[in-house]
Amino acid sequence: MRKNIDEFLEYLRYERNASAHTVAAYRRDLLQMAAYLDRRKVRLARVDNIILRGWMADLHDRRLSKTSVARKLAAVRSFFQYCLKRRICDDNPAVVVTRPKLDSPVPGFLSEGEIERFLDLPDRNDRLGPRDRAIFELFYATGIRVGELAGLDVSDVGLEERLLRVRGKGKKERIVPFGRTAASSLAAYFETRPGFLKGPLDQAALFLNYRGGRITSRSVERLVAKYIRKTAIRRKISPHSLRHSFASHLLGRGADLRVIQELLGHESLGTTQKYTHLDLPQLLAVYRKSHPRA
Repeated sequence: MRKNIDEFLEYLRYERNASAHTVAAYRRDLLQMAAYLDRRKVRLARVDNIILRGWMADLHDRRLSKTSVARKLAAVRSFFQYCLKRRICDDNPAVVVTRPKLDSPVPGFLSEGEIERFLDLPDRNDRLGPRDRAIFELFYATGIRVGELAGLDVSDVGLEERLLRVRGKGKKERIVPFGRTAASSLAAYFETRPGFLKGPLDQAALFLNYRGGRITSRSVERLVAKYIRKTAIRRKISPHSLRHSFASHLLGRGADLRVIQELLGHESLGTTQKYTHLDLPQLLAVYRKSHPRA
């Protein structure tokens, strides 16, 4: 079975253009399933929905979250669909296995006032201040993912045009605009960026760490947490919260949901709707502004 898993992962990587993160997650999940089948001496061709339900029950017994179990089931469904197309098995037994019902918690986001105060926190006179301010301003100006921000190169930024080339999920590229404030913060960072470079570590990367290498997603998460601790905000805020805030504030000021979908790089409009938060006064204001008989 492990040979089939390796072939499937190669298919994901080279034919589906899946990210390295996705391939690594699928590898972990599928090898975990393979280990369960090995313990029960079940060959790939003999796997049915009852065996897979037993595997899921085993995951629940180990107190895995519903989200983790659902993700693992999705990986297994994709794997068996691949095997079915390659005639390695006769059907996809995972299709009839019901995934756990997931909770839908409201993701954290910041109000416009909170965003203003948060973006003003980095000290321009501090060595890392211009970089930190540019990161936060670009997050809020574009709504990009933390992985997309970490993967930006200097060549992806059109400072005069105020346009950003973003490589999203599945290596899909999109062009996202940003405003004057973010452009000003980027220009200030570009003046200090040579001070980060220490040899040929990563000349192409837009945002650098203090050692001169490309900043990582984890480092950006720690950066947001560090500045949030300086505020009165006590709820959980992450880089993803800035993405949610970007979408919510655009919609609150009357932006079309499909335009926001394009900016965020979402394939599904339903996914975009989860990123937006409107309270009653905002809904009423948009309604009165937009409806011809309001």
